[in-house]
Formats: sequence, C-alpha cells, structure tokens
Amino acid sequence: MAVEENPATGADESAALQQISSESVDREGVTSGFIGEVVERLDAGDEAWLRASVSDMWAADIADLFEALDPERRDSLVATVKDVVDPETFAEVDEDLREAVLEHLEPEELATAVSALDTDDAIEIIADLDEVEREEVLARLPEADSVLIRRGLEYEEESAGRLMQRELLAIPAFWTVGDAIDFMRSSPDVPDDFYDIFIVDPRHRPLGALPLSRLLKSRRGVHVQDIMSTDLTPVPVDMDQEALANVFRRQDLVSAPVVDSRGCLIGVVTIDDIVDVIDEEHEEDVMRLGGLSGDDLYRAAFQTMKSRFPWLLINLITAVLASLVISIFDATIQEIVALAVLMPIVASMGGNAGTQTLTVVVRALSTRELSRSNAVRLIGKEVLVAAVNGAVLAVIAGIMAGIWFSDLVLGLVIAVAMIGNLISAGFFGAVIPVFLERIKVDPAIASTVLLTTVTDVFGFFAFLGLAAVVLL
Repeated sequence: MAVEENPATGADESAALQQISSESVDREGVTSGFIGEVVERLDAGDEAWLRASVSDMWAADIADLFEALDPERRDSLVATVKDVVDPETFAEVDEDLREAVLEHLEPEELATAVSALDTDDAIEIIADLDEVEREEVLARLPEADSVLIRRGLEYEEESAGRLMQRELLAIPAFWTVGDAIDFMRSSPDVPDDFYDIFIVDPRHRPLGALPLSRLLKSRRGVHVQDIMSTDLTPVPVDMDQEALANVFRRQDLVSAPVVDSRGCLIGVVTIDDIVDVIDEEHEEDVMRLGGLSGDDLYRAAFQTMKSRFPWLLINLITAVLASLVISIFDATIQEIVALAVLMPIVASMGGNAGTQTLTVVVRALSTRELSRSNAVRLIGKEVLVAAVNGAVLAVIAGIMAGIWFSDLVLGLVIAVAMIGNLISAGFFGAVIPVFLERIKVDPAIASTVLLTTVTDVFGFFAFLGLAAVVLL
C-alpha cells in the first residue's frame, strides 16, 4: 500500500520511510528490534515515522505489532496509523484484542475499512461489534455490501457460510474461452483475486470448475464445458469449518464452491481461509488438552480465571478419588514408609505414557484418520507399545528401588505395578477419546482429566495393593 501524502505530512512521511530498516520484518513476522524501535518512536511522539513504517507492512505483521505492545502504547499506535494500514489488519488482529483496536475507529472509518475487504473478512469484523455499533457501520455501507454481510451473519459462526466469500466468478457452460476472457476484462464485478472459474447451469448450480491456468492455455473458440473439471466438490453452507478443512486436506483443493439447500452456488471458500481454520482448530485442540477454553493470552485476569476454574475444580474432585485409594492403604504406608516415596513414580509414569497415547488418538480423530475399522488395531498397538515400554522401565525402576531401599521384593512390587499401570494407560489413553467421540463429547476437552484419574487410581491401587499382599 502506498504512503498517503498530504501537504502537511507527505514530505515528512516520505523521508521517514527511507529511514526504516529493511530488517524490521523477517520471514516469521516483526522482529523484536523493530518492536523496540516502535516503542521508542511512540514515546517520542514521532507520528511521521510510525505512519510511514506501517503503511508498507503486511496486514498480519501490523496485527502482530499491535499484539506485541502494552495496552497504552497499542492504543496510541492504532490512533496514529488507523487510516494508513491495510484494512485487512483489523481482521488479522487476535479476536480477544479486536474490540480494543476497533474502539479507535469511528463508524465511518470502520465502514470504509470493511467495504475494502472480502465478505468473509468483513463479516468476521462486523460480528465482533455490539448490535448498536453493527447497525451504525452497516448503515454506512453500500446497500449491496450491507445485504451480503447481513446474510452472512445469519449462518453459524464456524460454518462454511461464515467462512465463504461472496465474490466469485461464475459463467454459463455454453460460453467459450474468449467469452470468459472478454467478460473478465470488462466486468466491474470480477473479484480482485480468485483461483477458479465456476461453470453453472441455468439454475446457478455448479457443474464444474475451470482453473485460470487452463483457461489461459486454451484457444478462444473452445467451449468452457469441454475443458472444465467435473470432479467438483460443492460443500453445503452449514458444513462445520473443521470438516471443511479436512475436505481441503484430503483432496488438495485450492478453492471449493459453497451451495445452499437447493444446490445453488452462493459463495466460495479459498485455501487462505482454510489455513487460518487449520491453525485455529489446532490451537483449540492444544488448549483443550490443557483444560483451557481457548487462547487467553490477551484476556483480562478475571476472565482467564473464570475460564480455567471449572477444570481445576474437576481436577480437584478427581484428585480426591486418588487420595481415597491411598487412604485405604494408610496402614500399609505407615508400616513401610518407602511406599510413600515411590508412589509418585508409578503414577507419573502412567500419566505420561497415557498422555502420549491420548495425543496420538485425539489428533487421529480430529483429522478423521481414526475410524471404527481401524480403532481396534490402534488400541491393540498402543497396549503393546505400553507393555513393552512398561517392561523395560519396570526393570530399571525395580533395580533402582531395590538398591535404594535394600529390598529386592520392594523393587519387584514397583516393577509389576508399573507394567500394569503403563498397560492400563495405553489402553485407556486410546479408549477414552474414542468413547467420548462416540457419545458426542469433545475428546480434546475431557480426555485428559479422565485419563489422569484412571492412571492415578489404578497406579496407586496396584502398587499399594501389591505391597500390602507381598510385603506385610
């Protein structure tokens, strides 16, 4: 994006632009050195340098810069550069920060930014506004844009309808290559960026797709229906974005047409949006495995506390169950104090082994690689792996415990208990997420808590129970 110049600041901004280091942004985003320089310029009030700096940056890099600053400096930077940044910046900003960033834009300014975006990005921004602000912005948009955004907001948040953009190129099957090229050159409604041309029937139902590369290599007189790809994958407008990402991954798609309940073409999803979905779903799964509802890096402390507390409470309840098992054998522990020293080893090894299996299975479920046909084989494999690892580790732990406490029988007890706990960890680490998936509970959320409970209870019971029978 070119630097906007005006009589008062144009010369200063052009001069400042020449001072910007070429190393301010690397392949992974803004550098720490550049962020530090931005902080210094903000503190010095050097608005010309700041405006010149961000005007040529990628939207994602500007968003990263906003996110890297403390709230006070971020507010100052947004207020300074809001009219020269790429409008896509506001869609790239983390959703937990977006409201704070958009507060600095007047409805007219926000409407101008939204009107420059594809409909999917525009909807993402408008959806984060409260009802009053939303209506103020929509009222300032061109009627056609306002109608499209309102329709998009009617779809579920994580569906193909929300993800799709309305800007696409659809032509009838009887057109020739020359007709298509002439239309693209003359029509003001052709999207700025697109990958495929969709061929539709009179009812606007997709018949095929024609990649731009194939169009340009074909002669003008060739009919598009003779060179289009018919192995098209229309996706329903209500398809979940995770399932849609899986379609793209399996079929190596660059774009996919979106159809309504009548099968009519209403939009297109492109690979750049799917990359964001994959990143979002991956982050979500990782957070849920840790008992978190989402990325709360930018949330207020009280909101973060509320989101984490429920799972900590559940963990407390399950920890009590493990403690109840220990209390059953309190006399045994008082008789043999070494058991209290060795108990954490058994529980910890079972928990870690189960988490390894759990991670593999949850990922396989999310990518649709695990199904009923191969679930039994996977469970059997994980049990076998856990048994072999348990046997090797049991020998090591048994020898160490026997030497440590000069009691070979005690070493044998912990070895047997460890083998049993690792086998149970491998089994339940595979079974629990599969079971939760079957009963329509997200395995990424609940699996960790359940698995920890199982491995702790089984590990303590096996170890202390064997000790009570063998050693007393």
